[in-house]
Amino acid sequence: MTAIMAEELSSEQEKLIDKLNLFKIKGKDKRGRKILRIIGKYFPARSLSIDLLNKYLEKKVFPRLEERPFAIVYIHTEVRKSDNFPGFSVLRSVYDSIPINVKRNLEAVYFVHPDLQSRLFLATFGRFIFTGGLYGKLKYVSRLDYLWDQIRRNAIEIPEFVRDHDEDLEYRPMMDYGLESDHPRVYGAPAVDSPVAMYSMRCIS
Repeated sequence: MTAIMAEELSSEQEKLIDKLNLFKIKGKDKRGRKILRIIGKYFPARSLSIDLLNKYLEKKVFPRLEERPFAIVYIHTEVRKSDNFPGFSVLRSVYDSIPINVKRNLEAVYFVHPDLQSRLFLATFGRFIFTGGLYGKLKYVSRLDYLWDQIRRNAIEIPEFVRDHDEDLEYRPMMDYGLESDHPRVYGAPAVDSPVAMYSMRCIS
């Protein structure tokens, strides 16, 4: 009985997710693609099951992305494993649940403010975790200025805490990597050299 209930999305739960402002479809990038903005900090990892998340996406998000190409802007600012990060296994499960007609329209994923551990993990295991070409669509965006190269400034809303973090990066130039990709063919960006052996991946798996 409990397992069955866990698969059902109540109207109260739906309203709660709406209120979190975790997902928002608004605006277009400079290539005319619709934008799905995802704020990682707002993800209630401790209280929202993968079943409920998939039900919500199936009902409120995927139907609006079936007809035309779109891009995802995922904002990773202030995401912490203990509070609001569900883990890459959950992200893989969500990706696998996306209908094929929606996957077909996904053309780019802008990963804003990636931390070093996420970059290392994706550089090492991304090809194996995300199938169907998603890994090749991933673009790291360390600064908002580089995001505006692809998206008009007024196209999406950026929370204040994201802007504040971006300003802090002015004082940490070593973290200012710009728009990068592990795939040199994309935008002519350089590949990421990652000394993976020096870091443990256990904390983000």
